[in-house]
Amino acid sequence: MTARFSIRQATGVVAFLVATCGIGGAVEHFVVGAFSQSEPGGPLPDGWSPLTFPQVKKHTRYSLIRDTDASVVVRAEAHAAASGLLRKLDVPASDRPFLAWRWRADNLIAGGDVTRKEGDDYPVRIYVAFAYSPERLNLADRVKYAAARFFYGEYPPHAGLNYIWDTKAPEGTLVTNPFVDRVKMIVVESGPARLRHWVSYERDIVADYRRAFGEDPPPISGVALMSDSDNTGESVVAYYGDIALRPRR
Repeated sequence: MTARFSIRQATGVVAFLVATCGIGGAVEHFVVGAFSQSEPGGPLPDGWSPLTFPQVKKHTRYSLIRDTDASVVVRAEAHAAASGLLRKLDVPASDRPFLAWRWRADNLIAGGDVTRKEGDDYPVRIYVAFAYSPERLNLADRVKYAAARFFYGEYPPHAGLNYIWDTKAPEGTLVTNPFVDRVKMIVVESGPARLRHWVSYERDIVADYRRAFGEDPPPISGVALMSDSDNTGESVVAYYGDIALRPRR
């Protein structure tokens, strides 16, 4: 399920989420990224940290700015660069299966192509990671995960969903990431029609996971945002608003 709504509606939703945020069982909504409650030029909200990759030396620049509607948002600027911002979590996906966020892209990646490593760049993407679940893997895959833990100090995610704004792939496209076969990408926006406008989304991540992997998801282990252009060598500027998880109505 995908829903879109106006900036005014989104602002009201975020205000409600911020007023009721938390992780305890008594609260309904959990604000993953309360960027609107931060100070322009200040630090990221608690729990957020840079997400970098050893093979990528040039990183996207992220900063908190005040947007034209007076809210504070994350600004991303990438020039042949890639990195993200990550918040680690431990949330049962069935408890809060809906992910809500808003973003704005000022330009597309001309050379973007969801089917090729050389085109795996997007002005905006939201990544949902799911906790390592050895009981779901065969012996060979468990060995690979154990090796990754030895080198990096922790297990990689069991799987991931990647919501993207692509240049040309049709909205609704589901495709395997060309670098990581246990990451499935879903095109939620395509083409230039809504560039330079805030666009809001709400996704049923349990339904999306079932569609992508044919089973129910493990717990959510993290949510990340990323604007990247390292594979194409292009430049992009984009913005992210608040991100929240909520239960079924």
